[in-house]
Amino acid sequence: MKEIKDRELLHHYLQAHQIESIFNEEIMPYLSLYSFEQGEYICSQGETSQYLYVLVMGKIKVYTTSAEGKTLILSFKTPLEVIGDIEYVQGIDIINTVEAVSSVCMIGVHHSMLKKFAKDYSPLLQFLLNIITHKFYLKNNSMSFNLMYPVEVRLASYLLSVTFDEHDSPLKGRLSTSRLTDTANLIGTSYRHLNRVIHQFCTDGLVERSKGFILIKDREGLRSLASGNIYE
Repeated sequence: MKEIKDRELLHHYLQAHQIESIFNEEIMPYLSLYSFEQGEYICSQGETSQYLYVLVMGKIKVYTTSAEGKTLILSFKTPLEVIGDIEYVQGIDIINTVEAVSSVCMIGVHHSMLKKFAKDYSPLLQFLLNIITHKFYLKNNSMSFNLMYPVEVRLASYLLSVTFDEHDSPLKGRLSTSRLTDTANLIGTSYRHLNRVIHQFCTDGLVERSKGFILIKDREGLRSLASGNIYE
């Protein structure tokens, strides 16, 4: 994480996403802009929650880990999204791990400053209410997705989500094969079965496996198989 000390850029993002009005004048000086590199953790499950983040650029991955150490992908998020909202309202530790899929910019504010200057500010509270209720709706869909859809559909959706971002060309439609074990865990299957599905995708011309990468060859074919990219 790196703080970007550029107030003009911060205000640009506030204006671009039309969220200036959710923050009152007292809290404005305590807003900061942070950048995260691809693969960097924004927050980790079980840690003490300190910041409320608003995603204003890039793509993030949200997943959960069970007591047995099994991980499961919940969703991918693009702007506008909030991280740490439930934790701020409930005063609890971080619920899920959040990782940058691409280069990411977040507007962050410490919980202590929010409680001091914006605890009862109705535009912010209404904004958080809308975000949180939408999250519960999406979480219900994602859990049903993981339970009801076959691995082929889940993998197609995952590949689309993790290898493409409208604002980050370095992703270039490819996934490192060194991350396949993590991929199997995240979509809830075995490494062996994952490889069988990838082999079938190669045979069908959807992807190509070479030089340490899974390269997307037929994005629309994957999108059709993924039924509209359900993880997003």
